[in-house]
Amino acid sequence: MALAVDHVHHFDMGSWLLFFAYFISVVGCTIGLACTLQARHASGRTRLAWQVLAAVSIGGVGIWLMHFLAMLGFTTPGMPVRYDIFRTWLSAVLSVSAVFVGLVVFGVGTRFARLRLVGAGLITGLAVNLMHYTGMWAVNVKGGITYNTGLVALSIVIAVVAATVALWFTASVDHFALRILAGVVMGIAVTGMHYTGMGAVRVQLDAAAPDPAGVDVFSFLFPVFVLAGLALAIPISAVLMASPTPAAAPPPPGPAGDEDKEPVATARS
Repeated sequence: MALAVDHVHHFDMGSWLLFFAYFISVVGCTIGLACTLQARHASGRTRLAWQVLAAVSIGGVGIWLMHFLAMLGFTTPGMPVRYDIFRTWLSAVLSVSAVFVGLVVFGVGTRFARLRLVGAGLITGLAVNLMHYTGMWAVNVKGGITYNTGLVALSIVIAVVAATVALWFTASVDHFALRILAGVVMGIAVTGMHYTGMGAVRVQLDAAAPDPAGVDVFSFLFPVFVLAGLALAIPISAVLMASPTPAAAPPPPGPAGDEDKEPVATARS
């Protein structure tokens, strides 16, 4: 006999998990955006290295790890929830890769900055969604999972808008407090998208169905959490040891409303 969606819990471990997952997302995104700022003032292989560090921080920790921490609260009481390992790691690879593409779009060239900002925000926001729904593809339950298309669309809008705003903060200011604010906004994008996407989940459980294949989330998440903490030490150390970013030069005179100029740093810590 199939059971309805109300037999699914999203906060089985308590609401504190939401705040913890959000905190991890803010940490990963803040460090990643700091690396992104360094990349904008670098060139060649140095720029590429900063972009890789930023993609790992944002895509690997701020998005992927946040998702699976939040999934600790997802349960089907009395029935197991399992995760396909290949799809789980695929979601991590796709998340980091898609964020990297967005950051490359954001950080190349010196013209059409606003167009690149919109493009990078779109790609990065979609990277959040790509990771989430690929990660959900890895979830196996005794039954089936479908989605409310309206909430899925809303989750996409939330991620794209908030990711664009976070990147705008990174491009237009060079002040410590506002860089933290950029990470907070990006964390809102990731966490808001996650729980909106989870609100779209519709689960039909069937006690007569075979037990789902895969592993329990705890069996892979704890070592991943430890590795993520160690991995963050690299970009944190790099940011702390990096030279201060140079002040942006004022744009040359041009016609009013020219959108081809790079955003100018307006404040400094």
